[in-house]
Amino acid sequence: MAINVEMLKEKARDIRIDIIREVCSAGSGHPGGSLSAADIITYLYFEEMNIDPKDPDKKGRDRFVLSKGHAAPALYAALAERGYFPKETLLTLRQIGSILQGHPDRKKVPGVDMSTGSLGQGVSAAVGMALADQIDGTGARVYSVLGDGELQEGMVWEAAMAAAHYRLSNLTIFVDHNGLQIDGKNEDVMTVAPVAEKFESFGWDVQKIDGHDFEQIAQAVEKAKKVADRPQAIIAETVKGKGVSFMEDQAGWHGKAPDEKQAKQAVEELGGEW
Repeated sequence: MAINVEMLKEKARDIRIDIIREVCSAGSGHPGGSLSAADIITYLYFEEMNIDPKDPDKKGRDRFVLSKGHAAPALYAALAERGYFPKETLLTLRQIGSILQGHPDRKKVPGVDMSTGSLGQGVSAAVGMALADQIDGTGARVYSVLGDGELQEGMVWEAAMAAAHYRLSNLTIFVDHNGLQIDGKNEDVMTVAPVAEKFESFGWDVQKIDGHDFEQIAQAVEKAKKVADRPQAIIAETVKGKGVSFMEDQAGWHGKAPDEKQAKQAVEELGGEW
């Protein structure tokens, strides 16, 4: 499958710049995990999913569930870049009266398929969506992005068990495996390893990729779509804070907003102008 890697890199860069602008404008938010998931979300929204910004609720569309709902700035930036709402709306993140709350709200934001934030619930809803599409025979696919720290939630594994039981071949999840959560390294807080082997033991098809390599993302998605009898988990190795030198691999940037000076540096490092 041929993909336009340069276009995707450009979109991902713009999305990362918008993440920084959003969180700085709000004075709060979650930049680290938003930046690590940006390439995965970019690929899904600009290359893969059957969606239409002019008809966000169209029947038979593919669906996306951001199970790690705190990474909303990445999802909002992708939706705005895709044309679901004006990009200037991004600077209203977390403000009173804004449609862009700290976590996605499907009743307020065009293009959001599921309200998320309580970890584990998003992927559980994605399983339900995939099951409904399977019963209805729509041919639609459901994609979800989970945090690796989110795997500490028991609900994730209940969902994994159900997805395998119902052979939801139309469900693909990405685990944003950046190794960090709000309190530090996963291995120090509550180890989630071995991730791939756990999903395999639950009956999933599993792949491991570099979550910042668009060609690897594309190949993994194409392979996942050919799996006919089980759900698919793509374990994406990523870097928290990807693209911003002082945020990369730093747990402290999980839920802290940059000030204007830091945001200016970040945007410039990403190739933009403040």
